[in-house]
Amino acid sequence: MQIEPYLFFDGNCEEALEFYARCLGGAVQSVQRYGGSPLEKQLPAHWCDKIMHATLEAPGGHRFMASDRMPGQPFGGHAGFSMSINCPSDAAHGERIFRGLSEGGLVTMPFTVTFWGAHFGTLVDRFGVGWMVNCDGASAAECGTG
Repeated sequence: MQIEPYLFFDGNCEEALEFYARCLGGAVQSVQRYGGSPLEKQLPAHWCDKIMHATLEAPGGHRFMASDRMPGQPFGGHAGFSMSINCPSDAAHGERIFRGLSEGGLVTMPFTVTFWGAHFGTLVDRFGVGWMVNCDGASAAECGTG
């Protein structure tokens, strides 16, 4: 069994996925648009170029899916969860990802060494999605316990 996040956006899914692909070093796959689908006749013309379904493949075989919500469906934002990234033993890579994702967003906890022995930080990106970046393996000296 795999659990895969599915994110909904309010018309800016394509922009968000391109941003995530750049930040995570991944690639957007299998994009399907509302235009040309059986739903096309039910939608405003300007919505036909929006994403009905897409997948972002990230390094390590990880992926998540996303789409633009259907017009008329309420969009409540991205509250109550965070996407979590773990970069085992590679704090520099984790920091690059953190900096990228925080571009235009809000850092809620700076990426730094923690008391539990990891580099860790949290943010809300420019699309309102929460992220946690964790990199295990900080040394005892970095944690202030050595």
